[in-house]
Amino acid sequence: MEIKEKDYDKKLDLKTWKRLFKYLFRYKYTTIGLIIFMISLALADAVLPQMTRIAIDDFIIPNTTEGLDVFILKFVGLAVWFSSNVFAFIAIAGRIEMELTYDIREEAFDKLQKLSLSYYDKTQNGWIMARMTSDIRRLGEVISWGIVDVVWGTTMMLIISIFMLVSNWRLALYTLAVIPILIIVSIYFQRIILKAYRIVRKINSKITGSFSEGISGAKTTKTLVAEEKNLNNFKELTGDMKTHSIRAAVFSAMFLPIVLSLSSIGIALILWKGGEGVVAGSVTYGVLVLFISYATQFFEPVREVARVLAQFQQAQASAERVLSLIDIDPDVKDGKEILDIYGDILEPKKENWEPIEGNISFEDVTFYYNEKERILENFNLEVKKGQTIALVGETGSGKSTIVNLICRFYEPVDGKIKIDGIDYKKRSINWLHENIGYVLQSPHLFSGTIKENLMYGKLDATDEEVVEAAKIVNAHDFIMELPNKYETQVGEGGGKLSTGEKQLISFGRAIIRNPSIFVLDEATSSIDTETERKIQSALERILKDRTSFIIAHRLSTIVNADRILVISKGKIIEEGNHNQLIRKKGYYYNLYSNQFKKENLEKSII
Repeated sequence: MEIKEKDYDKKLDLKTWKRLFKYLFRYKYTTIGLIIFMISLALADAVLPQMTRIAIDDFIIPNTTEGLDVFILKFVGLAVWFSSNVFAFIAIAGRIEMELTYDIREEAFDKLQKLSLSYYDKTQNGWIMARMTSDIRRLGEVISWGIVDVVWGTTMMLIISIFMLVSNWRLALYTLAVIPILIIVSIYFQRIILKAYRIVRKINSKITGSFSEGISGAKTTKTLVAEEKNLNNFKELTGDMKTHSIRAAVFSAMFLPIVLSLSSIGIALILWKGGEGVVAGSVTYGVLVLFISYATQFFEPVREVARVLAQFQQAQASAERVLSLIDIDPDVKDGKEILDIYGDILEPKKENWEPIEGNISFEDVTFYYNEKERILENFNLEVKKGQTIALVGETGSGKSTIVNLICRFYEPVDGKIKIDGIDYKKRSINWLHENIGYVLQSPHLFSGTIKENLMYGKLDATDEEVVEAAKIVNAHDFIMELPNKYETQVGEGGGKLSTGEKQLISFGRAIIRNPSIFVLDEATSSIDTETERKIQSALERILKDRTSFIIAHRLSTIVNADRILVISKGKIIEEGNHNQLIRKKGYYYNLYSNQFKKENLEKSII
């Protein structure tokens, strides 16, 4: 089941923005400083036309220079005041943008660490990447610089309104007459712009997902000659993105010229009525120039605030998706009382962790992903400390589900799983995971050195522990033959190593923490015979005194298991060690015989 992109069709959601602006309280003094500088800058902008009025009415019209030196000093002081505020607000707004982006991204990444495996099973990598990159970056830009424009714009309009009303209230009312129309136009365009950009962000998530899959599956695409199909699918998505992006851009482009036209009407009214006042002698030339400047200045912040509101409309689509990630509740999580005792995955309280012996029991466990398709129903299993349990059966029989439940990647819908006699829900998830060594069929190595990958299982491991873990899994010899030995770079995904070498490293990574429970999920199915022999030799030491579970395709790897469970449709249909099951001549016998014959046939052909 895949997580579907949620559709958002609400108006501007103040609750969403209220949550986002709470991030600003983490650095409230910086934000307050920014607001102060923007108010100061708006005041400087509003004072500048007053200086022009004084120059016209006190110096140009009277044709005098008396007091001009003082006026020039004041003008220079105003210029210094203006430039200082510009420098301060750019520096502070940039800092807020970076801090805000960092905080939101950190919180989202923190949530990703705590989410259950089921989330990653249902969610595309591209969806997550879009949230963590473009959406969060967009929010940082819009909020930080939005504060700049909104505070400056609203303060500027307020100060200009006061100055105009004081200078000539009649002309001021002519200037302000177009504001109600502007508000109506703004509300209308905000709605359609928001709707358009929600669609754009939704398609962007699909494109990111498609792009991610295209890169990760490049080899498969090449071998299946599916380049044209992939290209056509990508063209369809990007074409859809282009269409809706143009539509959104057109709406945004229409909005600002309308605001500009309305401002022009205000200026025309000033010229008409102000000009009549100049002719009649009731208005000075300086006041007329002042009002023309103010009319032009007044609608500039109006346009800026309108633009910011439009950007908020666009960014809300990003905000909703980022918050939807942060708000996701893990399917598997610890209760508050458990967290108080044992801590969480990022802040564990290891001093309270009990040691794990390794006794595991399933008691009437029922589990399903879809209620109509039950994987396990009233499943029971008792495993003693130190036993090696092999799980065999056809694909979809429930083998991996059993292991995933043991690891608490998922939890039973009904029934209990106990570890050392205690329901594992009464213990910390992290406590359990710290005591499990898990090796997958397709090993994944992280970019870095072999040593760093081995230490990934135990971050505080010493060099001696790293070498010892490599020796236990028979990886030390091939590592020492590499040019840089343990400092050899493995490449992205371990691409510089063979599959067998990567698997040996993954075994070492799992064993370095000395886990009480060991899980091998088809860990030898994709490696060569020589590497399998090395792993088989290592397993005798690795699994000793540890409770272990092996999901095996190659039955030769489980002949020494203490118990082999044959699983079919979520039930154990056969159980015993290798010899006992062979003597029964049932499902396991037929499976082993057919595989043995196949292997002998392949050897004879070779």
